[in-house]
Amino acid sequence: MWKQAYKYIIVGGGVAGGWAVAGIREHDKNGPILILCREKFLPYDRPPMTKKLWSGKETIPDIFPYDSVFYAENGVDVALGTSVTRVDPADKTVTDHEGHDWQYEKLLLATGGVPRTLDIPGGDLWGICYYRYLEDYVRCRRDASEGRSAVVIGGGFIGSELASSLNQNKINVTMIYPEPYVVSRVFPEYLGKALQSLYQERGVRILSGDVPASIEQSGRKWVTQTRNGERVESDMLIAGLGIVPAVELAQQAGLKMGNGIYVDELCQTSNPDIFAAGDNADFLYLALEQRMRIEHWDNGVTQGTYAGRNMAGANQPYDYMPYFWSDLFEFGYEAVGDLSSKLETFADWEKENDTGVIYYLKDGKVRGVMTCNIYGRQGDARELIGKQVSIQDLRGAIRSEEMVAA
Repeated sequence: MWKQAYKYIIVGGGVAGGWAVAGIREHDKNGPILILCREKFLPYDRPPMTKKLWSGKETIPDIFPYDSVFYAENGVDVALGTSVTRVDPADKTVTDHEGHDWQYEKLLLATGGVPRTLDIPGGDLWGICYYRYLEDYVRCRRDASEGRSAVVIGGGFIGSELASSLNQNKINVTMIYPEPYVVSRVFPEYLGKALQSLYQERGVRILSGDVPASIEQSGRKWVTQTRNGERVESDMLIAGLGIVPAVELAQQAGLKMGNGIYVDELCQTSNPDIFAAGDNADFLYLALEQRMRIEHWDNGVTQGTYAGRNMAGANQPYDYMPYFWSDLFEFGYEAVGDLSSKLETFADWEKENDTGVIYYLKDGKVRGVMTCNIYGRQGDARELIGKQVSIQDLRGAIRSEEMVAA
């Protein structure tokens, strides 16, 4: 059977897939490229969907790093609204949902992840927003008129950012999550509880240590019944429960799996002609000497770029240390490395639980660095990752511009 052939095929329309094009074109100016994207949009940035789009600092056109002109000028065909159902490594083909076959020389699986859902009565009701895609933002933005109410399920990155943004748009927010405080996987207890108090001061109702037991609709209202006996009515119901890496194609293709698709330092899977990058990739974080899967924008952008370069023969190890950031009301942070709240921490505060640096340590070595209301110091943070230090070494190691000037 005749198959349409491309030198490079990218499955997935997130930032990893979009930036892989730039990486390929650094080393191969002409090889035909195809992006197969399940969504109806070109690759876009997700972080503004919980932050800057709500504040008005960005608009929807701003979140597309590359427009259709870029793809056309770089010889890239983009098939939107196209799901890939099968990868055949022996024949080097992918098959889409309509049964079309596409042949590749090099393949990138940039399939990202799909939102976790609630396995409770009513968890599958139409209209619950499992927040992940641009369409979700558009729908929630349309429904979020002043004075309305929202239940936000989840206290991690997505839930905490959405609750902050909705509150600042004069929505009455109730948060429900099982952990004792917000972003508990990352924040040490003292910071998490301080920020939780900030949410409550701003009028966000917090039901921590609790989970939804059932969901139903009553007229135009959502009714959420919790395990602890709370009954909450709301106009909107949004769940930010994180994602499950989309690895089905890789599993079906017989690729090696770990916590995601197992890749080497070149973003290459167990099949040398197939690469993976972004939220779905289990890779070796070289500076930490630890395999990780990172679900953050900067990793998707940079790892996607490296994967593209290596598909085109660059043989460049992925040695970058990605960072992530968040804005929760007036509290903003930027972070590099392993930021598990299970690690030992040392906080070097200029203003307690507001401005300063939190260091994450193991066996006397810096594993991660979070700068709180101190911006643009990722380079300094990266210099410390993996170093054996004393607490005295860390005091004043990173300061705000105000403290430096003083």
